[in-house]
Amino acid sequence: MNNENYFLCSTAIAIVLLTTVPLFAQTAAATEGVAAEAANDAGAIIVTGVRGAPRTVAESPAPIDVVSAEKLQATGSAEFGEALSKLLPSLNFGATHAGVFSIGRPVTNRGLAPAYTLVLVNGKRRHNGAFLNNSTADTSGANPVDIDLIPTSAINRIEVLKDSAAAQYGTDAIAGVINIQLAEKEGLSGDFTYGTLYNANGKPDSWKGTIRYGTKIGDGGFLTLSGDIRKRGGAWWNLPATDTNIYGLPANRTVDQVVATSGLTRDQVLANVAQANARNAQWSRDGAHNGDPQIKAFNLSYNAELPVTENVTLYSFGTYGERDAQIGNNFRRPNSTANFTALFPDGYYPLNNIDENDFQFVGGLRGVLWGWDYDVSSSFGRNYSHQYSKLSVRPSLGANSPTSWPNLANFEFRQWTHNVELHREVEIGLAKPLQISVGGEYRLDRFRTFAGDPLAYQPATYRFQPGDQQYDWNVGVTASPVVQGAIVLSPADEADIGRKVYAGYVDLGIYPLDAWYIGAAVRAEHYSDGSGSPVGLKLNSRYEISPAFAIRGTVGTGFRAPSLTQIGYAQTDGRTSSFFNMQTGQTELRPTVAKLVTADSAVGQLLGAKPLKAEKTWNAGLGFVFAPAPALSVTLDGYYIRIKNRIERTGRLFGTGISAILAAYGLSDIEQAEYFINAADTTTKGFDLVADYSKNLGDLGKLGLTFAFNYSKTKVTDVVATPSQLFGPTGASLLGAGSVFFGGDKIGELEVLQPHTKLVSTLNWSKGIFGFSLTATRYGKYTQRTAAGDDRHFGAKIITDASISAKVTQFATLSAGATNLFDVRPETNGPGNPQTGQGYYGPSPFNPAGGYYYGRIALAF
Repeated sequence: MNNENYFLCSTAIAIVLLTTVPLFAQTAAATEGVAAEAANDAGAIIVTGVRGAPRTVAESPAPIDVVSAEKLQATGSAEFGEALSKLLPSLNFGATHAGVFSIGRPVTNRGLAPAYTLVLVNGKRRHNGAFLNNSTADTSGANPVDIDLIPTSAINRIEVLKDSAAAQYGTDAIAGVINIQLAEKEGLSGDFTYGTLYNANGKPDSWKGTIRYGTKIGDGGFLTLSGDIRKRGGAWWNLPATDTNIYGLPANRTVDQVVATSGLTRDQVLANVAQANARNAQWSRDGAHNGDPQIKAFNLSYNAELPVTENVTLYSFGTYGERDAQIGNNFRRPNSTANFTALFPDGYYPLNNIDENDFQFVGGLRGVLWGWDYDVSSSFGRNYSHQYSKLSVRPSLGANSPTSWPNLANFEFRQWTHNVELHREVEIGLAKPLQISVGGEYRLDRFRTFAGDPLAYQPATYRFQPGDQQYDWNVGVTASPVVQGAIVLSPADEADIGRKVYAGYVDLGIYPLDAWYIGAAVRAEHYSDGSGSPVGLKLNSRYEISPAFAIRGTVGTGFRAPSLTQIGYAQTDGRTSSFFNMQTGQTELRPTVAKLVTADSAVGQLLGAKPLKAEKTWNAGLGFVFAPAPALSVTLDGYYIRIKNRIERTGRLFGTGISAILAAYGLSDIEQAEYFINAADTTTKGFDLVADYSKNLGDLGKLGLTFAFNYSKTKVTDVVATPSQLFGPTGASLLGAGSVFFGGDKIGELEVLQPHTKLVSTLNWSKGIFGFSLTATRYGKYTQRTAAGDDRHFGAKIITDASISAKVTQFATLSAGATNLFDVRPETNGPGNPQTGQGYYGPSPFNPAGGYYYGRIALAF
């Protein structure tokens, strides 16, 4: 029996034991007694994971982490996602630091992409962002929730369910659920933080201010208003470029070619080479401004509740945010086909600018009717992203090209969700009443994209003329056809795609014994766009062997329909790609044009694209809870997740055969093509170990220790074959050298790009007015595979965060701290890119910006 079958069989046996062994243990349980009510009430009260009456973390039949607002603030991280990843071992920060996709930095959970974790706010589904994922860590094209658009000042706590909950909350809750509970606190509070990166180019400073006001309304109601405002400077930390030829003869041109096209004599060209080489030596070698985008943002929220009668309560909450980002790019060299001397004699760094606004409003009514607890709600959310550039060039328009582009592309995602939830308890003669929860959901999803200015996408071709560039290296060469560094949408790329989702569920919980809980849930959904009509199942159980020890487990199924972005998103972007120069024997960057096509487009079908199928999942988990003393608790939970038909992006398809297909559809300027496919089947195995210890040391203060470890490993078990359309009549591949349909680099993204291990150790101490926090996080080794096979291996790193605080008055607290105290960065492994100095640090699972040091003042009245 292989390891996988052994794991499956072992898990299945364990679940059966969980639901049968307690029957034989009934007599023993009666004599030993069950945990006292006081013990059951110990710990944080949570509402995620099991419907019905709230329970403590220790009582939960599924593993749950609870993160308080105070813990989030103590990390010192301005970004919500980064702060959360510093506290939970199963989460990693999506540190994307290149191009337009660096604006969104979602977290991965248990080694799985953000699309597999459902995000709730006050138990209600949070809408997705409009922009898709295309980072080095996740090229799946799904559009995850952007949690950084939720004000941190509004948060009371976060409950992270580390268990598949597809049958409870929605079929996309495969890796788990993040439920953000908003604050209900009275009074006025706020804080201001200012900090700077230890070692970075650009503008390393940042600041953030928050404010929150809460008050009672009516008889038993409340209103809490919150707001955040922040600014982060644009900073980068690439190593110096090693290819310093920015003024001289381009690597892909010869002296004879320049003589033949420029009208200059050979002596004149050689003299220019000598002069340019002398100028090259003066260059700063600053080859790229990719790193932390400049961010200006504010987020607002409210949370309100008002009892209308003894049995009826109105509630509403919402968020609104705006974010303005400016993102740097690779340097466009003076001697490249993307530059004109009249515009930028010394080259330029194109800018991506993004204006984004986001809101969600929820209103509902809950109460008691005919013995049922009910909750009826409606939620509408929208995310809109406007792409433009304050500095870029479209070289195909010649030296008269605009250098500012007010409208390049626009994206919008809307979601309108209606829910009805009912719950009651029914005595059926068991140890505790039967818990019955039923509900329904109707959801409208819509994704739209809008074209930019016609000047940015209308056909245009230009060949360099004498005088366009100093030294005339590129006379006669075709200029780069697109707006540099930008994503441009044309009318042909526009999408307007939507669907209706209908869902209904039944969730049951029974207690055959006081110490034994069994939960079962079934959820049926229907997608109007043909994605499917899945039925999700979940069975979980918890048995308390003694007040100090309990065992729990789960099995379930899931389903993830293709994201609307994966189905309908198309784009053209001007990127820089690596090419091997046969003349120099070196790899160099050249401006290229790439096209992301949809599966239902004519050109996509000619390239082998097929309509996307839904992903199907199966999961199992087994764990225990151990509390040998009131001050100590330990949990260990293993998990297995199998995903079939996983949706990913193909490799970059290029070559003479691909160019011919593209040209046949009027895309002669396009050099590369990509699309989304059902690429692979995967299995993910791992476990979470969490130990918490707290102790009152008397005169020495209070001490809290946490040890949390995650192991997770994903294995690709099957890969899609290269489509027959990518082979010619003789069976020869249409793909050029270096182009792979779905190769080792893509498999590596799923298997080894995330560390298999992460360890978080935290110490918190307080005495009187003073507080101290120290966190050490160890990220395991990881590997970046490439299509060419020259893999880059990165070793384990330990990141240390520390902060100290003092409550200087009754209302004011001062604190100072550092994230990444010792300025640790990923290894500078591999050759990196000689033109940009970028890529040495690789796709880090933590922020590669290095040390960040800050001070904060907090006020509370």
